[in-house]
Amino acid sequence: MSQSGDSTEATVLRIAYADPPYPGQSAKHYADHPDYAGEVDHADLFDRLASYDGWVLHTSSTALRDVLALCPPDARVMAWTKPFAAFKRNVSVAYAWEPVIVLAARKPVVRHRVVMRDYIAEPITLRRGLVGAKPEAVCRWAFEVVGAEPQDQLDDLFPGSGAVSRAWDAWRSQLRLDVA
Repeated sequence: MSQSGDSTEATVLRIAYADPPYPGQSAKHYADHPDYAGEVDHADLFDRLASYDGWVLHTSSTALRDVLALCPPDARVMAWTKPFAAFKRNVSVAYAWEPVIVLAARKPVVRHRVVMRDYIAEPITLRRGLVGAKPEAVCRWAFEVVGAEPQDQLDDLFPGSGAVSRAWDAWRSQLRLDVA
């Protein structure tokens, strides 16, 4: 924060939230979705992310190696573990966690002495209208670990179900109430 006279102005940072279709999944899950009909070019996505002060990127465990090769060295891999996950026939090792890569916009604030963990355990969402819609708790955790503040601008690069934007609005409102 910077001081100017008697008032305090907060620095506004630009943060991107990217939850694209995971590599190799677009045609299978999103062929009829106008925003996701084709594969996401992750090299182009990282070019877009570079214009932000910080970002959050969800990917799959099977794509992690390829996606990490595109990441800047100061990005951090977090984990969303899924205590209840979809178990599929003929899949002998369940996909029960998801890498969440974060490039912090600023150092996260320790609120009420609660230190953030580099993982969250939260069940998947069901029947949200789009495969892969994120639970509100996962979004709120991501906002905290990226170092977001209520005055920041968040761009949901793959809005899909709208869950991220709704979680952002709720999170910002709650923080403003806590400060007031």
